[in-house]
Order: sequence, then C-alpha cells, then structure tokens
Amino acid sequence: QVQLVESGGGLVQAGGSLRLSCAASGRAFGSYNMGWFRQAPGKEREFVARVSWTGVISYAEAVKGRFTISRDNAKNTVYLQMNSLRPEDTAVYFCAAVLRPNYNNYNYWGQGTQVTVSS
Repeated sequence: QVQLVESGGGLVQAGGSLRLSCAASGRAFGSYNMGWFRQAPGKEREFVARVSWTGVISYAEAVKGRFTISRDNAKNTVYLQMNSLRPEDTAVYFCAAVLRPNYNNYNYWGQGTQVTVSS
C-alpha cells in the first residue's frame, strides 16, 4: 500500500513555472513506477509524464520540452517541474503509482492539486 499526496499547485501567469511534488508514504517507494496525469474541466484525465522505477522517463507530446519529471527515492517523492506554462495546461494534476513490474495500470492515486494558468 502507498498513499500519495500532491502539493505545489496554484495560479500562475502564462509563461511562468510551477513545481509539483508528490510525497509517498509506505514502503518500497523505489519499486514503484510513478506517473503524473491531469484532468481539465469537461475533459478526460490524460497522461502527462512517467518515471519508471529504473529511471526511464517519458512525456506526453503536449508537454515535451516544457515539463520535467524526476524522483528522489531517498525522500519518497516525485516531482513535476513545469515551465513555459500555457492556459491549456490548466487542470487538476494527479500523481499515480503502480508496483513493478506493472507499468501503465496505475492503482494508487493522489487527491490532485489544481494548476491554473492565466493568459
């Protein structure tokens, strides 16, 4: 079992930056594949970025070159650095986890943190 708590959301102007954090409780954080997702009003939840337990990283096309995912296993935390934010990045951002060797079928989710980008 792992519990996830996101933080770092807020209101920012277009072009600005935010850093989201996801703190995980429970054991063996280093064995979990971690992901960030987002859900905008009226839209389905979508993939943003993932970092595997081995450190392999992938991004959605919409955020490539602007967002950076990282993890600190010593702190049981995964981060999402978001630069050059756009109004279309406005959404609730969720952290997710799944124990290896599973990869995409995340079964642990945080409560989400709101990111609002004004134009």
